[in-house]
Order: sequence, then structure tokens, then C-alpha cells
Amino acid sequence: MYDFAARLPSIIEFIDILLVAVVLYWVMRLVRNTRAERMLWGLAVIVLVYFVSDRVHLYTFHWILNKFLASIVLLVIVVFQKDIRKALGEMGRPFIGRKTIETGFLEEVSKGVTAMSVGRIGGLIVIERGIDLLDFVATGVDIDGEASKELLLTIFNPSSPLHDGAVIIRGGRIARAGSILPLTGRELTKSMGTRHRAAIGISEETDGVVIVVSEKTGEISVVVEETLEMGIEPVELLGRLRSVIDIDESTSRGLFGRYR
Repeated sequence: MYDFAARLPSIIEFIDILLVAVVLYWVMRLVRNTRAERMLWGLAVIVLVYFVSDRVHLYTFHWILNKFLASIVLLVIVVFQKDIRKALGEMGRPFIGRKTIETGFLEEVSKGVTAMSVGRIGGLIVIERGIDLLDFVATGVDIDGEASKELLLTIFNPSSPLHDGAVIIRGGRIARAGSILPLTGRELTKSMGTRHRAAIGISEETDGVVIVVSEKTGEISVVVEETLEMGIEPVELLGRLRSVIDIDESTSRGLFGRYR
């Protein structure tokens, strides 16, 4: 009993270090490939300098850093609120899991996008995965129609009042059309238009899969996790969509979902 009591502080210290390591791992994983990643590394350098300045007795410099770090939390929340909101949504996924998605509709979407590409009909389609897209897209017209080639061609027909907006697909159905998406603040090449900017913009805030059809060239692009993949051939599109949307039901339920 005495030996265990004597070793208890070291066990608690080990758990403490382990928890800190887990938190740091999750933070780095969540901010990877985001704007916040660079700021996090910069903040880590400032914290290191803060402790060093205390050790070497740079009192004035240490005082300035202390005041800066006291307000940095609020600054981070204000500047990176979009990244934080997306990260919190990703963090909850292991507990509630992804939504199980029936992927049979992807064939119809692929046919519709192929026809749009051939006819050089511009289009923007967002397929919902885990994060609720409608929390980020307040505009548009509610449709709740089956995702089919014919309906997509009707919506994106240049004479349609909805053709300039995005189509939101959730659960294999077209939930909304004519939606205005948030635009990315990134510097893009001149060959990319507003649709590409909107595709990256919604991908920065959600985990949705975005399909873009260029009105000028008919080129098909897909955006997943903020990464833009251009020049996708129509014959490759269906396989590409299945690879990023197919979710095995056994791994999609999460910690709490297994007991429903």
C-alpha cells in the first residue's frame, strides 16, 4: 500500500503528460493544411521565447510578451472563427460518427455533370458528408427532389433563375438550389472563376465534396478538404466521387452511434 501511494504522484504526472500530448496531437491534426497552422507555429515560437526571456531575466521583454499572450486567445477566436467552427465539427465526429450515406445517387450526379461538361453548362454542386451544409448556406430555394441527371440539367440550364447558384445535395437528394456560397480569400489563378472560389470557400468551412463545371471550357474540378483537383475526365468522375464519399457503415457510427 505504501509503495503504491509513493508511486501515485508519478502515475498522475504520466497521465498529465499523456493528456497534454493527446490535446497537442488533436490540435495539430485539426489545423493541418489550414491558415491556422502557420499561426500556431508562430505562437509556439512566441511561447518558447516567453519562457526563455524569463530564464535570462529580460524583464521588460518578458512583460510585453506576457501582455500579448494574455490577449492572444481572443485574437485567435476572432481571426480564425471559421477554422475553429470546422475543427469543432471534426472533433465531434469520433463520438457521433459520420452520417451513413447511400451512394447510389452518385451515378446520376456523374451523368448530369458529364452532360454539363459536354454542353459547357456551368455548375456548382456540393455533396454533404458529415458537417451540416445548411448551417453554412442560408440562401437558395428548397427543392427536396431526387438527385437525377434531368433535374441537375434543368437547374443549371442558363435560362433557369437558379443556374448561377450552387446545388446542395444531402442524403442523396437535392436539398437546395441557387445557393450562394462563401468565397475563399486565397489568391487563385486567373483561369479560375467565381465558382472555383466558392467551391474552395465552402470546403474551408465544411467537409463537403464540391464539383465544379467550367462554363467556358467544360472542365470538371473536384474540391475535397480544401484541395482543388482540376481536369477530371468524365469517365473518372464517378470513381473519384465514390472514393471520397463511400463510407463503410461499421466505421461511420462513432462512439455513441454504435449503441443506437
